[in-house]
Amino acid sequence: MNLSRRTVLQTSAAAAAITALPGCSGGPEVAADRLLETITKQILSAYPESASSAGVDSGKYRRLKSQLTDRSLAGQKKIESEVRSTLRILNAIDMSKLPSAQALNIDVVRTVFETTVEGFDFPYGDVALLNSNWSYRNSPYAVAQNVGAFVEIPSLLDSAHSIETPEDADAYLSRMDAYAGQLDGETERLVADGEKGVVLPAFLMTKTLGQLRGARGTPVENWGIVASLASRSADMNGDYAEQAKTLAAEKILPALDRQIAALEALAPRATDNAGVWAQPDGEAYYSWALRASTTTTLSPDEVHEMGLEELASLQARMDAILKSIGYAEGPVGARMAALYDDPRYQFSEGDEGRREILELIETSLADIRGRMPDAFETLVPGFLEVTRIPEEVEAGAPGAYGGAGSVDGKQPGHYWINLRTPDLHRKFTLPDLTFHEAIPGHVWQGEYTFKQPLVRSLLAFNAYSEGWALYAEQIADELGVYDDFPVGRLGYLQSLAFRACRLVVDTGLHAKRWTRAEGIDFFVRENGSNPDEVRGEVDRYCAWPGQACGYKVGHSAIVSLREKAKAALGERFDFRRFNDALVLGGNVPMTVLGRVIDDYIARDG
Repeated sequence: MNLSRRTVLQTSAAAAAITALPGCSGGPEVAADRLLETITKQILSAYPESASSAGVDSGKYRRLKSQLTDRSLAGQKKIESEVRSTLRILNAIDMSKLPSAQALNIDVVRTVFETTVEGFDFPYGDVALLNSNWSYRNSPYAVAQNVGAFVEIPSLLDSAHSIETPEDADAYLSRMDAYAGQLDGETERLVADGEKGVVLPAFLMTKTLGQLRGARGTPVENWGIVASLASRSADMNGDYAEQAKTLAAEKILPALDRQIAALEALAPRATDNAGVWAQPDGEAYYSWALRASTTTTLSPDEVHEMGLEELASLQARMDAILKSIGYAEGPVGARMAALYDDPRYQFSEGDEGRREILELIETSLADIRGRMPDAFETLVPGFLEVTRIPEEVEAGAPGAYGGAGSVDGKQPGHYWINLRTPDLHRKFTLPDLTFHEAIPGHVWQGEYTFKQPLVRSLLAFNAYSEGWALYAEQIADELGVYDDFPVGRLGYLQSLAFRACRLVVDTGLHAKRWTRAEGIDFFVRENGSNPDEVRGEVDRYCAWPGQACGYKVGHSAIVSLREKAKAALGERFDFRRFNDALVLGGNVPMTVLGRVIDDYIARDG
């Protein structure tokens, strides 16, 4: 974070005012607001991409539109230093002097900074908790098949960097230049990490190099990062398309070459060890990553056993439906695999299948939009676009992902769908995936954060975000979307079972020293999953330790809190008001969510 001495002094003054008696310097409440505003500026200065994603890269934050995060060793050390300084200020606050809503805001912010500092205690990897674009993932690797500027920046510029004026196009060019610098910064870090013994597993090394070489071998005029600017600035003077091609050829291509060369130099040292246990201090790293992703203190063994228990319970429900549709023999996983091969639920091949997928997504979205008043008292627009994941990175990308748009409402949320082959998806799984990623999942929930102070919109917790998205799938089922499509309900239950399998596989890989093949086999055997899909899934867990565990841990916590509310409120329990309480309290750690629901129970009791 690029803080001046004046800003640090202002932050310290705000903290001093909070700890002072009420009435001093405007009182603790005013001082807390000033502190949160200062921290907002710190986060946006450190991660300028977040300003564009939030739609606040204008006015006082205009300068950020031409900047990107400094991913070099020095840049990351600077961010770490400022995070530690800010945490000391946050820890000095007397929370008893603050109103409850403001105390909640400070508590949430402090939790993120505490966890981030713990991540920076490890002298390698990428700590992403304060970056609103990628806060859901932390990685022991500076570059991997799903980590690094080459994966993240082109799609961000295309989807979040608005171009309405020549100044916006100039800022885009500045970011292209900064993108080349990011690549070199990451290359510096992966070389330094390699000297510490941190090297990608061999299968991830092969995949990452394949993606980088694929991008390197594509003519620059066909790069998404060039084509996006060319198409959106076509009516402007300045020949931006040519400038973009020149930057790509003279700056970005050489930086890609340097990153490829650095990875090639490390490749002979790569092993087939899939888990982070094989890296220096790997067991401690995984314990931190698991805490960061679940916002709990559950141990790897506890999470592993939780996954096995949840899987058994879900498979009992699936068994009954499978028998009702004629799939009666064999383990549940084998029967789901047979269902997956049923031609009735497959999409056509090629572009025809891709068109069918997009049509089913739109049908599912129209259906669930009409049901939202039955699930919430407070509604949001659900402003989104369905977009294909860029072809140059879809080989290493998940089946889909989604998120809300900008705070100002100008940029839509996105439901990114992987269409590398229609065989990735099935007609009985795609509606549930849509509810998870879009409405009432990530896009829908994300829009409620816009009602929070800006800093709260910038911070997210994996267990809450992903736990909510699974709960969103549950809401869709409870609203009756599958009442006439029991196979669709199987898709929903298989989705939950898939996340239960994640608990088992993620802890298996990183704590119990499973091989990659063991992780893949568990998914295929126990859940009937598509082998092609789960290969990419397991590779993702290897690069993002702990992240996959946030989903089911978060969902189980939300369901447990709902049962608590039902027991406490009895006939006064209201489904819509409970759901409102979950989303209006904002994205919080699981520990804080318990207090949010306690407050809701007290209000409605």
